[in-house]
Amino acid sequence: MKQKRSQRSAAGKPATPGGLEAVFGVHAVRALIERGEIPRELWVQQGGAEARLAELVETARGGGSRIQSRPRDELDRLAQGAAHQGVVAFTTPLAFEAENALWFRLEAWPHATPPLLLVLDGITDVHNFGACLRSADAAGVHGVIVPKDKAAPLNATVRKVACGAAESVPVYQVTNLARALARLKSLGVWVTGTAGEAESLVFEVDLTGATALVMGAEGKGMRRLTREACDQLVKLPMAGTVSSLNVSVATGISLFEVVRQRRQASPGAISQNC
Repeated sequence: MKQKRSQRSAAGKPATPGGLEAVFGVHAVRALIERGEIPRELWVQQGGAEARLAELVETARGGGSRIQSRPRDELDRLAQGAAHQGVVAFTTPLAFEAENALWFRLEAWPHATPPLLLVLDGITDVHNFGACLRSADAAGVHGVIVPKDKAAPLNATVRKVACGAAESVPVYQVTNLARALARLKSLGVWVTGTAGEAESLVFEVDLTGATALVMGAEGKGMRRLTREACDQLVKLPMAGTVSSLNVSVATGISLFEVVRQRRQASPGAISQNC
């Protein structure tokens, strides 16, 4: 018996129900549920995964999720190489925050801690994007800024790699990145870009105030207009034979230098995502 086209894409990949977005992996699915975003439908791999994920499944069912038991090969086709860990949730697709929301929040800043923003210029790889979001969440970043062009989408792979950070950290999409950086500076935010040719190390500059840390794409780095919009450039010390680090690794190191400086300057201070 042939399956209906609505249940199967032309390439053999199972179609997501109702146009929803698939979220893969135990951590990403659990993060959804813990925030109260109960998925409309949950697919669980038949066999051992059903017992292993029983608590997660019951929580989702209690919130109103429709639970489906599916064979592993079907989850594999849907995930297209991603490690789904035996569970896929279907939920409303993520959307970027509007640029105006960023300016509204900064102009009426409610926290005692100065804003810490992460700017990603030309990061198009979804795995790097997801890893950067995960580091941003761990470091207490208040928001991530990406350009409308030359940026990775907020898709299922990003959500899987980010392990819940894609939902917890606001990601603002701006039309013109250089113009957005200029406005940040007008609001008192110090823009620090990372570049291999910088003279100062990230450990040598003051990052305790309102800060926007700009990371460029691997290989090409920041675009020219982005670089020119920065107040200062910094770099990481490189003692080995490689010339640079993966952008997500460099992002994590740089962000936690900000955390270190702020904790040292104000012991006990806690950043809050806005």
